[in-house]
Amino acid sequence: MLTEITPGADGPFFDIAYATANNITGTPIYGRGACFLHPRAAEAFHRARAAARAIGLDLLVFDAFRPTEAQWKLWQALPDPTFIADPRLGSTHGRGVAVDLTLCSPEGVALDMGTGFDEMTVLSYHAAAVSPEARRNRLLLLGVMAEAGFVHNEFEWWHYNLPDPDQYPLLTDAAAGTHMMP
Repeated sequence: MLTEITPGADGPFFDIAYATANNITGTPIYGRGACFLHPRAAEAFHRARAAARAIGLDLLVFDAFRPTEAQWKLWQALPDPTFIADPRLGSTHGRGVAVDLTLCSPEGVALDMGTGFDEMTVLSYHAAAVSPEARRNRLLLLGVMAEAGFVHNEFEWWHYNLPDPDQYPLLTDAAAGTHMMP
């Protein structure tokens, strides 16, 4: 049902935050870091990567499919619907149609976006007052992702998803067969 995107020596690059303690919960949520997307989202991801590479950059992925079980853990850590989707309503990640990512150098070094991934503050908003370099980089990412068919989340510069996400079913780890949860 979902397509696995795998990193390679020449990208795309991965830093799956929820497989480490470096996330808002302070503990690993996933038993293993992986990037799974609905086939339509995977096709759009590959288009985005081609667009990034055409301008001398690449993609660094922080998260993609997020099992419903993981969404509950994030919600328990930060029940703020500005940044974390209420798991009772479902998230775009839980449907396999969202990806959290940034642009990076061909060597995998992330570009300056003005904040880190999952910095849950107004500085993470797309329209936030960040440095000119970070603003330029956010706009580059927005262009790459929009060209590929993704839409952005106005509150998180790193979050992109396919349009009309509710047409895709919510998935648990077992239903998706991803074996990401411990």
